[in-house]
Parts: sequence; C-alpha cells; structure tokens
Amino acid sequence: MNTIVIVLAVAVVMLALVAIAALVIVMRRTSGVVTPAGPSPEQLAEVKAEIMEQARQEAEEIRAKAELDAVKKSESLVESAAAMRKEVEEESRILKSELKELRSDLERRENRLAEREQRLDEEARRQSERARKLAETETELADRREELDQVAERRREILERVAGLTADQAKGELVKEIENQAKREAALIVREIEGEARKEGEKRACKIVTLAVQRVATEQTAESVVSVLHLPGDEMKGRIIGREGRNIRAFESTTGVNLIIDDTPEAVLLSCFDPVRRETARLTLERLVLDGRIHPQRIEEAYDRSKAEVQDLCVRAGEDALVELGITEMHPELITLLGQLRYRTSYGQNVLKHLIESAHIAGIMASELRLDRDLVKRCALLHDIGKALTHEVEGSHALIGAEIARRYGEHEDVVHAIEAHHNEVEVRTVEAVLTQAADAISGSRPGARRESLEAYVKRLERLEEIAQSYEGVDKVFAMQAGREIRVMVRPDNVDDIQAQVIARDVAKQVEEELTYPGQIRITVVRESRATEFAR
Repeated sequence: MNTIVIVLAVAVVMLALVAIAALVIVMRRTSGVVTPAGPSPEQLAEVKAEIMEQARQEAEEIRAKAELDAVKKSESLVESAAAMRKEVEEESRILKSELKELRSDLERRENRLAEREQRLDEEARRQSERARKLAETETELADRREELDQVAERRREILERVAGLTADQAKGELVKEIENQAKREAALIVREIEGEARKEGEKRACKIVTLAVQRVATEQTAESVVSVLHLPGDEMKGRIIGREGRNIRAFESTTGVNLIIDDTPEAVLLSCFDPVRRETARLTLERLVLDGRIHPQRIEEAYDRSKAEVQDLCVRAGEDALVELGITEMHPELITLLGQLRYRTSYGQNVLKHLIESAHIAGIMASELRLDRDLVKRCALLHDIGKALTHEVEGSHALIGAEIARRYGEHEDVVHAIEAHHNEVEVRTVEAVLTQAADAISGSRPGARRESLEAYVKRLERLEEIAQSYEGVDKVFAMQAGREIRVMVRPDNVDDIQAQVIARDVAKQVEEELTYPGQIRITVVRESRATEFAR
C-alpha cells in the first residue's frame, strides 16, 4: 500500500509540473502575437479558458496514464512481494527444520555427556578404592620388608660370627672365585676354538697349496752363463779370430760378450752374465757364420740386426705368455716389458717363466677359494714387471712395477698386489696375499733358484753400474767372469789423460764397494774412427 501511495503522489506532482509547463508555453505563444489594437478582456478570458481546458485534458491524460502505470507497477510489486514472501516462508521452514535437528542432536550429546560423566564418576570411585587398597598393601609390604631386613641382619651376624668374615669380604671372595672360574672356562673354550680353526685352516691351506703345486709342472733351473754355437767346420774358427785377432776383438768390443775359442770341435763358447746380451751376441755370430763375411764393419751391422730381432722375440714372448694364461687386453708397453724378462734371471730362475708359473699357481688357488681367477692371475703375472727396468730406474722393483702398472691403466687391485708382494706396502686385499703365496711357492720349490748365480750376476751388474756412472763413458762391459771391465769412452769428450783418470777412479771405487776374489782389470778404450765411401 505504501508503494501505491508513493506512486500516486509522484503522479500528482507530475500533473502539476505538466500544467505549469503548459501555462508557460501558452503565455509564450500569446506574448509573441502582436495585435494592432490589443485583445479584449473577453478574448483573453476565452483564450485562458481554452488553455486551461487544454491543460486540464492533458493533465487528465497524464494522470490516467500514471494511474495505469502505478496499477501495473503495484501489481508487479504485489506479485514480487508474494514471491518473496513465499521464498521467505520456505527459508523459514528450512531453518525451523534445521533448528529442530540441531536441538535433537544437542539433546543426544547432552545425554551422552551425562552418561560419560556418570561412568567417570564410577571410575573415579574405583580408582580411589584401588589407591586405598594399594596404600594398605604398601604399608604391609614395608612392615614385612623391615621384618625381613631384621631377619637378614641377624642371619648375616650369625654367618659372620661362624665364618669369621664380613659380608663385603665374603662377597668379594665369591665374586673373585666366580670370575676366575669364568676366565678359566672362557680360556679353555677359546683355546679349543682356536685350535680347531688353526687345524682346519692349515689343513685347507695345505690342500690348496698342494693342489696348486701338483698341477704346475715346471723345469729345473740350470745355472748357465755360457752359450754354445756350433760351426760348420773348424776352419770357421780362424775366420772368426781374424788377422791378428782383429775380428774377435771387434766382436767382443761391440757385443760386450766373451768369445771363447778352444779345442772343442766345431763349436765356440759365448760367455756373459747378461742373458739378453749373450743371446744378442749368439744371434750376431750365427748370422756372421751363415754369411761367411766376417770383419769389424760386418760385425756391427749383424749386431744391430740381432738386437732388433731380440726385441721382437721379447715382444713375442710377452704375447705368448698372455695367450698361455688366457689374459687379454693388456697395454702394449706392458707386453713389451713382460717379454724382456724372457732373458732375465732371479737367483738363477728365469723371471718370465717364474711369472707364468706364479700366475698358474695363483689362478688355481683363486679357483679353490672361489675368487676372481683372471684378476689374481693378472696380479701374479705382473708382480715382477719392475725387474725389466730396475737397471734404468732407482728403487725397489715392486714399487717400480706398481708405478708402471698404474701408468698403463691396470686395476688398483693389481697395482696394490705388485707393490705389496714383498711387504714394502701393507697388504690389504686377498689378491695381494695370493700373489705373495704364489711368488713364494714358485721361488722356494726344489730346483727353482740358486743363490750363487744371483750373487755373481749382481756383482757383475754393480761393476758395470760403477763404470757407467762416470762422465764421458759410452758403453761398459763386464767380461772374463767379472775379472775385467772394458769401458768404452767417447773420444770427443774424453782425452787420453782423462781415460787414465777414469780407469784409476773406477778401480778405487770397486775396491771400496765390492768383495771379490783375485783382482779385476779395468780397461778404458778410447777409439777414433774415420769412415769414407768410394763411389
């Protein structure tokens, strides 16, 4: 209803405004008409009545239209108010329903809380009753404990009077007795376990080592510093000696090997402590004998060829060793160094054969222990690789060999086995232990090594090292079983007086450092050559 009243008021105001606007328009129209004599009052009244009638009609139309619009708006407002009322009533009904549910839920919760409070009260009563009973029990226990303490005290006093010991002393004696008994029993058990373990370990170790040694068949070591070359006839001996011994002197000077020509039919002897040098000299002499032309220049050419051939044989020997052991993918430099050990000896034992034998033994033991057989064989094969360079590099052959193996990409376990096989580095792996064992088995078996040849070879090597250490020295050869040292000096760097000084200094150093039977002759050779070609 308030809305209808407001609409009617607005319509009345609008009618008033329209009437005023119409009056203004009429006045503007009448003011613009110019009459020559001026209107009469009757005319003005008629015009005014006409304008008022026209304004009334327009106001009626506006009012009717406004009333119609107000009715329409009121109807729409009534409809919207009814819809809103219905919506409000629906929301009120929903809220009442929810409120009812909440009220019922609250009542249920209050009931549960009341029940829980009742149960808690009952539990509190039971707990208080239990606490009261526990307090009574504790009081009874305290009384009984006091009684027991009094009984124990009287018993202790009686025992002390009978035994003549205090409680602490008796306790100490008892603990000491029990401790000693436990120690004796533990010692017996430990001794029994250790004995069984040692017995079983030694038995198994002996079995493994015995199987490894039995399965490796190697030759006996034959100490020899002499090679024999058979000749096609005895007349070849004279050609080897040459005019006034020129050829034999040139051969010994070039190769550093003693050439012995005696009454042995159709044979000459080559003597040298260095097996590589002796083999090179043998091939040189064999080539000269087959060619038939023997003179100093030809000797040097044959020596160079034989030296290259020996190097090829060394490489082939290293490859053969790898094939025999089933080892692949090794650096070519290591194969070359390995093959050079073909002509090296250690206490009379061929070093390359010793390495192959050690690798076989180590591989067999690794198989028995279920270890990596190829890795252990590789460790044993390379453990003495440093002996190929011990005369060129200072230091132990074990450390030198480890450095070489590390440089050429070997596994760290292999490097450790090499450097630790003489305990110069603490052993940390099983592979290193097996390498040590295989090395010891191969070197200590019957017929493997002899001390005399090793000492002899070391003495000759030291003689050559002493002479080689002086400035201006080109080549050094220990000959005549170590009784002579031939020192070849470069004539451009050493004159005749300096050659005498070198001979005297070498002799003095040899006397101070070495022990040897008899005497040693030091011969310094200073030779100048002039070569031309006739074309």
